[in-house]
Amino acid sequence: MSELLPPVIVGAGPAGIRAAERLVAAGLRPVVVDEAARWGGQIYRQPPDGGFTRPKTALYGFEAGKADALHRAMAAIRDRVDYRPRTLVWNCEAGALDLLSEGASEALPFSHLILATGATDRVLPFPGWTLPGVFTLGGSQVALKFQGCAVGRRVAFLGTGPLLYLVAYQYLKAGVEVAGVFDTTPFAAQARATAGMLRDPATLAKGLLFVGWLRAHGVPIHNGVRPVRAEGAERVDALVWRDARGQVRRTACDAVAFGLGLRSETQLADLAGCRFRFDEADRAWLPERDGAGRSSVPGVYLAGDGSGIAGADAAELAGERAALALLEDLGRPVEAARVKELDGRLARIVAFRRSLSAAFPFPADWADAIADDTMICRCEGVTAGAVREVARSGQAREMNRAKALTRAGMGRCQGRMCSATTAELLSRTLGTGPYGVGRLRAQPPIKPLPIATVVPSPPRGEGQGEGDALRGPGRSTALFQPATNAPPRIPLTQPSPRFRRTEGPSVASAQTSFAHERGGEGTDDGREVA
Repeated sequence: MSELLPPVIVGAGPAGIRAAERLVAAGLRPVVVDEAARWGGQIYRQPPDGGFTRPKTALYGFEAGKADALHRAMAAIRDRVDYRPRTLVWNCEAGALDLLSEGASEALPFSHLILATGATDRVLPFPGWTLPGVFTLGGSQVALKFQGCAVGRRVAFLGTGPLLYLVAYQYLKAGVEVAGVFDTTPFAAQARATAGMLRDPATLAKGLLFVGWLRAHGVPIHNGVRPVRAEGAERVDALVWRDARGQVRRTACDAVAFGLGLRSETQLADLAGCRFRFDEADRAWLPERDGAGRSSVPGVYLAGDGSGIAGADAAELAGERAALALLEDLGRPVEAARVKELDGRLARIVAFRRSLSAAFPFPADWADAIADDTMICRCEGVTAGAVREVARSGQAREMNRAKALTRAGMGRCQGRMCSATTAELLSRTLGTGPYGVGRLRAQPPIKPLPIATVVPSPPRGEGQGEGDALRGPGRSTALFQPATNAPPRIPLTQPSPRFRRTEGPSVASAQTSFAHERGGEGTDDGREVA
């Protein structure tokens, strides 16, 4: 490895921090790039600096000790890594990452890269899901942990997976009224999977405690439900749902938090050229990796939930294992006993996670109940009926063709929220299963970029307004000014010469479509789905 190209880690969550810790111990100084203002990832997200005094036991519950250990680990190596918080990686191509930080775009070349990109909520729409007051489960949790506020006074929790019960428990502990937990999984499925989950009795016990705590405090828990609609005018005021016997019922609430497990963030792995495979347990296309975290691209390693949902404990182990693989590939000595220990612990967690997936299966029939006039892609205003029509007419038999014909996935989230729905609708209509319709190809930028940060204001005489005249001829606003000695920006109307992809919308057109939307990074950061 060139001395001019230190290893780069994308993500400062459990996987990224443990990878950095191992590389530092080997005498390297990795670059750690992270979107968040402080390290910890989504699961151990730290509150903002200044005036936020809730203890870690209140923020992280049973996981407070793990959160504290991870935070301390990063703090201990802080002066030995090139840590870049508040930095978005929006492209990966030709051995370099494109970054956006403090209004400036920069290319960061690498020879070895560990992608620890984490996961976000997986959702399927239902009538009323765009009403104010409807949030993802992850967004609701972030609001509580990072912002110290609840998404409502009386919250209904809908969906499936361990996160459903965890967030409901956290809200109840914080003093919020929980209107109910509405689990799409039949109770019998969870009972059948109990034997497999005994592989990790501690985790199973925590799950049972969450359920017991909710029931002991009078929270109704319903299994085998399906949503009918969220009701309300200017905001949600009720969740209408169908119980396991088919009876339609109504529960008053002022917020709904919903999600169907997690979905790996794989866009950067795709742009890096990694080969993908379909994973039945995750019901998703995931980048291929070996047991050590090596991808199909030499020098690119994968760790944590970004390459398969396995949880925070597995992410820590996988981050360290990927770092050891990187060191091995550099010809550095590694401790064989530690490698064997990590491999064994990861194998046990993977087996447990398979049992967990069986206990909380994805409700595949939900897609059949989505009405044709239900909006599935909020960015582009695409309905379920539009996707079904291109499938029935024979115009689209795979995801990218459906995207081209309907524009589902072309908006500001680049399919991060609607791709799962599109795949389910397309595959159910065609009768192929999600494997048969392929996956959306990633497009840079993977998240919205503000045009103001990369397009300079025109010189005097070329559309300059009164405010611009006060700044003098040819000058930009403060937002447009790069830091001293900052790398040159890449104008979005003139894509980087490293771009070789031609399918889908151009970077310029994609950014134009983003211009009229709200600022921000998507719906997994604590804001409403609507």
